[in-house]
Amino acid sequence: MPVEYDREGPVAVITVDRPDRRNAIDDATAEALGNVWARFEEDDDALVGVLTGSEGTFSAGADLEAMDLEDRPEGWLGFTRTHLSKPTVAAVEGYCVAGGLEMALWCDLRVAGDSATFGCFERRFGVPLVDGGTQRLPHVVGLGRALDLILTGRALDAETAREWGLVNRLANEGEALDAAVELAEVIAGFPQETVRTDRAAVYDGLGATLDQGIAIEGWHGSRAMDTAVEGADRFASGEGRGGEGVPDEE
Repeated sequence: MPVEYDREGPVAVITVDRPDRRNAIDDATAEALGNVWARFEEDDDALVGVLTGSEGTFSAGADLEAMDLEDRPEGWLGFTRTHLSKPTVAAVEGYCVAGGLEMALWCDLRVAGDSATFGCFERRFGVPLVDGGTQRLPHVVGLGRALDLILTGRALDAETAREWGLVNRLANEGEALDAAVELAEVIAGFPQETVRTDRAAVYDGLGATLDQGIAIEGWHGSRAMDTAVEGADRFASGEGRGGEGVPDEE
């Protein structure tokens, strides 16, 4: 199978497994990715998804030798136009370029090994960004930096990617997946209703005015008030005092 789905408690690990092609995506792999992410969404016991690539490479993007991808409603790469209700984390080692970068940008957070490389390498071959890269990258790193990567096709090292905000956590080489799963487990340990409503409010508010965004936030927050009442009762009983349960700064 070109894509593997493994559960580690509340965390689902989705692995692109085409190491002979640097985990590049052909049409069969794109279809498999779409199916696997649908499986994750429907798996009630899977709370956070982690996307990674096998054998030290995240993904080189579209398989330009096969060149058989189709413009399906879910995206050329099989899932990049879909919207999930659950958080996702990319675990990046090695090359995360072209469509691989677009797949990582689709995820909410990115954890990278310290030798990872990012970039819009499709620039040199005249292949357009069609899996959300032109829209998501400016939101993550800002317009100027996004255009720098998109127009020049240059490589970005992991440390600079973290400075730019493209990478949320750095790990030692070979340890990105473990670090991403650990981060996913932290997220999975919180009350999930508010994790999901707050996440949805962020995305639904992109491009809105401040007043519109506050209204969006209020609507999503109103759906989680039962969870808030339960949390307030737990706090009143002494749980979480002094910052107990808050993750250490990375």
